[in-house]
Amino acid sequence: MEARGLTEGDRAQLWRGRVSDGRLIATAIHDGHEVRAEVAQLLALPEEDRLREEDPFTGAWTAVAPTSIVGRRSRFEVDLNRPRENAVYQTPADAWGLRVWREEPGEAFVSASLAEYDAFYHYVRGVFEAVEKRHGLFVVFDLHSYNHRRSGPGGTPADPTANPEVNIGTASMDRTRWAPLVDRFIADLRRFDFRGRHLDVRENVKFQGGHFSRWTHEQFPDSGCALAIEFKKFFMDEWSGSLHESEHQAILDGLRSTVPGLLEELRRIESA
Repeated sequence: MEARGLTEGDRAQLWRGRVSDGRLIATAIHDGHEVRAEVAQLLALPEEDRLREEDPFTGAWTAVAPTSIVGRRSRFEVDLNRPRENAVYQTPADAWGLRVWREEPGEAFVSASLAEYDAFYHYVRGVFEAVEKRHGLFVVFDLHSYNHRRSGPGGTPADPTANPEVNIGTASMDRTRWAPLVDRFIADLRRFDFRGRHLDVRENVKFQGGHFSRWTHEQFPDSGCALAIEFKKFFMDEWSGSLHESEHQAILDGLRSTVPGLLEELRRIESA
C-alpha cells in the first residue's frame, strides 16, 4: 500500500515489518538509529547522545509475536510516539533540553519527515485492520526502554521506587474492559523467573503510555489493547551502548512467558 507519495522501497527504509497469522503484534518504534542524509547534515547532536535517547535492542524483543513492526529511523528524524504536530523536534524543550539542530529545520525538511510519519501510520492501520478482521480482538506489545542514569556513567542511578524495571502504561485504554488481560500480563511477568529473581513490574509509575498506544485505542476502541511496555535500561549500559546479552535475552523469555495468559484472557473477554 502506498501513502503520501512514498514508494515501497522508501517505506522499506523506514521500518521493517513481519506479518503473520495471530492476534498478537509487537512493535519497537524507537529502535531505529538511521537518519536520511539531509537530517545527518543538519544534526548538531552527537551520535552517542542520539543513541542514548533512542531504544536500541528493543527490536529483538518483537520476536514475542508473529506480527512485528520495528522502526529503522531515529526518533530525532521523526518521533512516531508523539502526535503528528510534535513528531519533529523543533527546540531543545522538545528533546530533553538537547540542542538537536545546527539551524532551524525548514518547511520542506519537516514535511519530508512528516511524510514518513503518515506512511507509518497508514501501514500500521492496514496491519491492525487485517488482524481485527481475521481475529477480532488483538494485543499490541508496544515495546520501549528508558534511561535511569542521567547523572552520568558513574553517577547514582535514579531512585528505584519511582523507576520500576518494567513500567506498563495503560492510561489511554478502557481499563475496565481490558482489566483481566492487563492484570494477567503484569502478574505473569512478575511471576517469571528472571535469572533467579523477579522483575519489578508496575503500572503507570514512570510513564502512562505514549501517542502510539493512545492512537491504537482511539482507532480500535473495541478490538485493540496496546500495552505500552517500558523497560529500564538495566539490560545495557546506557552511556556506552554495550548490551548485557543474558539480561536482554531473559527479557524476551519473560515476554514470551506472558503469551499463553494473554491469549487465554482474550478468549475470556470474547466469551463474556
